[in-house]
Amino acid sequence: MTSMNTPCFTVAMDLGVCQLRNVSISFLSSLLSAESSHVKLDNGSSGASVVAIDNKIEQAMDLVKSHLMYAVREEVEVLKEQIKELIDRNSQLEQENTLLKTLASPEQMAQFQAQVQTGSPPVPPTAATPGPPNTTQLTQPNSHSSGPSA
Repeated sequence: MTSMNTPCFTVAMDLGVCQLRNVSISFLSSLLSAESSHVKLDNGSSGASVVAIDNKIEQAMDLVKSHLMYAVREEVEVLKEQIKELIDRNSQLEQENTLLKTLASPEQMAQFQAQVQTGSPPVPPTAATPGPPNTTQLTQPNSHSSGPSA
């Protein structure tokens, strides 16, 4: 049997179940110890003590059920929030994809379709689109000049 000091996990459902287990174990322990101190198992009172024990077990089961339902409801809320975030992210990516498709040239789209069909990795933009050289590198001043700068 595991100790009540067992470390809990950080995932919401695991945490809820761990907390539930700790509460339920302590509750059941207190019920059983309280019940066993009041019950004398002799032939005359055995029927009443069985009913009392059954009632305590039913109460404990109801408590466990309510704790489990609470933990499940919390997890459902977390999952609903994650689903909402994923739907928003998906919508954003679809809009970005549509924009990129409208801005891409027909040659780029054809190259992309070919890459998708062959499963090859994307080609860097410098190799994919031959064009004029990068003018920012050509127009930068020489940093090794010997004259004074003003």
